[in-house]
Amino acid sequence: MLRVTPGSTVRAFDGNGNEADGIVVAVESGRVLVELDKVREGGLEATIAVTIAVALLKGDKLSDVVRHCTELGAKEFAPILAKRRDVPGLSGNKLDRLRRVAREAAKQCGRAVVPEVFEPVDLAALQWSGIALVAHPHAQGSLADTQREAASKAHEAITIITGPEGGFTQEEVGELESRGALGVRLGARVLRAETAPVALLAALLVPEAL
Repeated sequence: MLRVTPGSTVRAFDGNGNEADGIVVAVESGRVLVELDKVREGGLEATIAVTIAVALLKGDKLSDVVRHCTELGAKEFAPILAKRRDVPGLSGNKLDRLRRVAREAAKQCGRAVVPEVFEPVDLAALQWSGIALVAHPHAQGSLADTQREAASKAHEAITIITGPEGGFTQEEVGELESRGALGVRLGARVLRAETAPVALLAALLVPEAL
């Protein structure tokens, strides 16, 4: 509220894809009155609907993943409970904070959609549609190999599945692949758990914006 004054131009969004330009008409204690122009559909969403299924991480690492992936264009986040996860669970306060981070990141980058952050589920219970990519350093397929298949289905959903610091177990990877997920390597180097989902999302979505 300290940054706006009557006459300032603003852009409002509802978090569901709609936005409108407006003019501040009054700044009062506890509220700002805005006169909005015609509501329109936001035009900054990616053509690929990407879900980030990321294992629970300690500290602020999960917040960093939500922030950066929201800026890059992720549609939603599905925290997962992997066997080697860094923390046992996700408290209600932590979940609320992740959702707040998503809202703030969407606002900062100009998106009209705020990605949903779901409650965590066991890895075995994770559901997806379209293509699922499970990142692990020993996968036979490289990102370049799987990008061609992903690009051929650009208007379908893609789920990126990344593990905890200790990685997925062989049994977890095998179970995911038996359900149709594609194993993918992220280059010759082993990325940190908070880096992998951001790097994979950027590789999928940034080229379409160039």
